[in-house]
Amino acid sequence: MHNAQTNLSKLIEAAKAGEEIVIAKGKTPVARIVAIPQSKFTVGLLKGKVTEQGPDFFKPMSEDELALWEGAV
Repeated sequence: MHNAQTNLSKLIEAAKAGEEIVIAKGKTPVARIVAIPQSKFTVGLLKGKVTEQGPDFFKPMSEDELALWEGAV
């Protein structure tokens, strides 16, 4: 445990490189350090690729749809 506290930065770098780090207290494993997968999210990824118009969520509902939402049917 003391070794993990002293070398935490190195252990984190090892986890980022793909290693699984197990921390033990005495001979008993008590914790595991693994890297959290990082996703590469790109804003505007589908810009220019979506050609159809999506639904208009601000369009008023028809009377039938409104009745379904209100539980009248």
